[in-house]
Amino acid sequence: MKNLYINTRFFFSLIGVGIVYVLAFFFPVLMWVAHILVLLCFLAVMVDYLLLFNQKNALLAQRILPEKLSNGDENFVKIDIKNNYSFNISTKIIDEIPFQFQKRDFLITKIIEPGKNTYFQYSLEPKERGEYSFGNLNVYASSPLGFVARRFNFQKDAMLPAYPSFVHLRKYELMALQSEFMLGGIKKIRKLGHTMEFEQIKDYVPGDDIRTINWKATSKTNRLMVNQFQDEKSQRIFILIDKGRTMKMPFNGLSLLDYSINAAMALSHIILKKGDRAGMMTFSKKTENKVAAENKSGQLKKISEALYNIKTDFFESDFNRLYQDVKYSLNQRSLILLFTNFETLDGLNRQLKYLRGIAKNHMLVVIFFKNSELQTLIHKNPESMQEIYDEVIAEKFEFEKKLIIQELRKYGIYTVYTLPENLNIDVINKYLEIKARGIL
Repeated sequence: MKNLYINTRFFFSLIGVGIVYVLAFFFPVLMWVAHILVLLCFLAVMVDYLLLFNQKNALLAQRILPEKLSNGDENFVKIDIKNNYSFNISTKIIDEIPFQFQKRDFLITKIIEPGKNTYFQYSLEPKERGEYSFGNLNVYASSPLGFVARRFNFQKDAMLPAYPSFVHLRKYELMALQSEFMLGGIKKIRKLGHTMEFEQIKDYVPGDDIRTINWKATSKTNRLMVNQFQDEKSQRIFILIDKGRTMKMPFNGLSLLDYSINAAMALSHIILKKGDRAGMMTFSKKTENKVAAENKSGQLKKISEALYNIKTDFFESDFNRLYQDVKYSLNQRSLILLFTNFETLDGLNRQLKYLRGIAKNHMLVVIFFKNSELQTLIHKNPESMQEIYDEVIAEKFEFEKKLIIQELRKYGIYTVYTLPENLNIDVINKYLEIKARGIL
C-alpha cells in the first residue's frame, strides 16, 4: 500500500457528500441520497485501485542522462515513459534532481494513450564543477476515474560529473577556422605579415603578395614564382589560472574562476586544432594542476581532467611563487595567457614586478574582467541623488581598470578586458590575432 496515493478528486467528492449531509439536516429526503453517494465514492475508489494495481509492469520509464554535464550550459535530461495499461492514464512525473539546483517544485504532467510512449526532456544548468547525484524517477499514474494514483519508482541513485563547458567546442572550432567571431557583428582578423615557416615555391597568381616573389626561381623557370608560407605551428601556448581570492566573485551564479576554467577548455581545443601545443597550470598559495604543453591526441582529455579537478580555498595568490615556477618550468619562449582579476591599480602594482619578470622571456597576455553590475550603473539614467553617487563610484572603478590596462601596456604586456559572459570569444579571438600577426 506504500505506492497508493489518494488524489484530490476523492477529497472533493467527500466534501460534496458532506454538503449533501448538511442539506439532509434541513431536507430529510436527501439522507438516502447522501448514503448512496458515500457508497458510490468508496466503490469508485475500489474499482480505481483494481484498475491500477492489477498489472505488474503496467508502466515503464527511463531517465536518459548525458555522459557528463557541461558546467554553465544547458544540459538536457530525457525521459521516456510507456503505458502498458489498456486505458488512458494521467501521469505526474517528479524527478529527484541533484540538490545543487535547489529546485523543489519539479513537476511534469502528461496524458499517455494505452500502449503508447511519451518522450520529453527538461534542462539543467549546473553552476559549479563536481558530482551531481540524481534520486528516484517518480511517476504517479491515475486512471480516468482519478480517485487514486499508483506510484512507480525508477533508476535510483544515478551520478553525473559536471566538467568544464564542452558543449560549444564545435561551434568555437568552426568560428576559428573562419577567423571570425560573432560579438555584436563579425570581427575579421587581418593578417599583417608572414611567419618564417616556409612551405613551398609556386606559380604567381594575381593577388599574391609581390614581396614574396622568388627572383632566383623566376630566372630559372622564366615565369614568376613566389614563396608560399604557412602559419607557424607547434608553438607553446600556456594557460595560467589564478584560483585566489579575487576569482571568487560570482556573476549569474558562476564564479570568475569557473568562467576562466570554461574559457581555458574552449581555448585549449582551438589551440590544439591550430596545431600548437597547449599546456596549463593553476596557482594560489602554490602552483598545481600542471599539464605540460603538448599537442598529442589525448592532450585535450588531460587538460579537461586537470580543469575538472581544480580545488581551491580562495587564498591570497602568491605571484612570486608563480614567477619562480614559470621561470624554471618554461624554458622556451611561450605565449602565456594569465586569467586573473585586478580591481585596483594598487592591487596591480603589488604584483607588477612579477608580471614584468614573466614578460621578459615570454609573451604575456593578462585576462581580467569587467564588472557587469557596474556596467549597468554606468549606463543607467540616474533619477535620485543616491543613483548619482552610485554612478560616479562605478565610473571611478571603471576608470581605474583603464589605468590598469595602460600600466600593463607600458611594459609590453597585452591585455584582454572583457565581461565574464564574453570571455570565451574574446580570449580565443586574442589568440587568433596574435597568431595572425606572427608576433610570438
